[in-house]
Amino acid sequence: MKKTQKTPGTKKTLKQILNQEKVAGYVFILPFIIGFMVFLFYPMVMSLAYSFTRYNILKSPVFIGLDNYITMFTEDDLFWKVLMVTVKYVVFGVPLRLLMALIVAMLLVKNTKLSGFYRAVYYLPSIIGSSVAVAILWKRIWASDGVINALLALIGLPSKTVWLGKEETAIWVLIILAVWQFGSSMLIFLSGLKQVPVSLYEAATVDGASGITKFFKITLPLLTPTIFFNLINQLISGFMAFTQSYIITEGKPKNSTLFYAVYMYQNAFTNEKLGYSCAMAWFMVAFIGLLTFILFKSQKYWVYYESEG
Repeated sequence: MKKTQKTPGTKKTLKQILNQEKVAGYVFILPFIIGFMVFLFYPMVMSLAYSFTRYNILKSPVFIGLDNYITMFTEDDLFWKVLMVTVKYVVFGVPLRLLMALIVAMLLVKNTKLSGFYRAVYYLPSIIGSSVAVAILWKRIWASDGVINALLALIGLPSKTVWLGKEETAIWVLIILAVWQFGSSMLIFLSGLKQVPVSLYEAATVDGASGITKFFKITLPLLTPTIFFNLINQLISGFMAFTQSYIITEGKPKNSTLFYAVYMYQNAFTNEKLGYSCAMAWFMVAFIGLLTFILFKSQKYWVYYESEG
C-alpha cells in the first residue's frame, strides 16, 4: 500500500502557534496600551515638563528651571498650611475609616439571609460618597439650621453651632464624611476575615480563650496584610481628596479646610499658574511615594504573612 504523502506546510509548528497567540494577545491589550499612553503616560510626562516652566495655557510655556519648586518651598506660606491641613485630614480620617470598616466587617462576616443586603447598603456610601450631590447634602446636614443641630436640640444640647464656620470644627465635618465612606475597605476586610481558618478559633475556644483574646491573638495578626493593603489605598485616596473641600467648605474658614488638590486646582485654573500647579502635583507624587516606601519598609515589623511563618 502506498503511504499518503503529507503536503509540506499543512501542519503548523509549535513556534508558529505561539507566534499567533502572541499576536492575538497584543491585539487584545492594544486598547489598554493606547489608553495608557494617551491618557496617562503622555500627560504625566508633559506635566513634569510644565513643572519647570511658567505656563498659563493661553501663552506658550517659558522655561524657568526650578523656580516653581523654590517658590513652593520658600515663598508660598499657604502651600505649607494646605499641606498640613491635608495631612491632618489623612492622619485622622484614614485610621477612623479603617476602624469603622473593620468593626462593620466583623459584624457582617456571618452569612445570614439579609447579610447580602446589609453589605450592599454599607457599601453604597463608597460609591456615591464623593459625588457633588452628597457633598451638597452633607453641607446642608451640618449647616446651622441643619439636621445635626436639630437632633442636638431634641436632647437639650446647644443647637446653633456653626459647624462649617469654625476652624476647630469645619475640618472634622469633612473627616466624618470620610469615615462614613468605609464601604470599599469593609468589603476587603470581609474577604480577609473569611480567610482566617476556623480551626484556629476552635482550638482557642478549647483552650478557654475569650473573644478579645481571639481577636488580638488570631484575627488581628492574620488580618495585618489586609490592613496594610487598605492602609496604602486609603492613604493615597486621602491625599487626593477634592470634592469634600471644594463643594462643602470651599476651603473656608481661613483656609482651614483647603485641601492640597483644591489648592492645586486653584493655582492651575483660577490663578492661571499651570506650571506651578504641575510642580505641586509632582511634589505630592514624591511625598506619597515616600510615605508608601516607608510603609513597605516597616511592614516586616508588624505585618504577618502566613507563608513566611
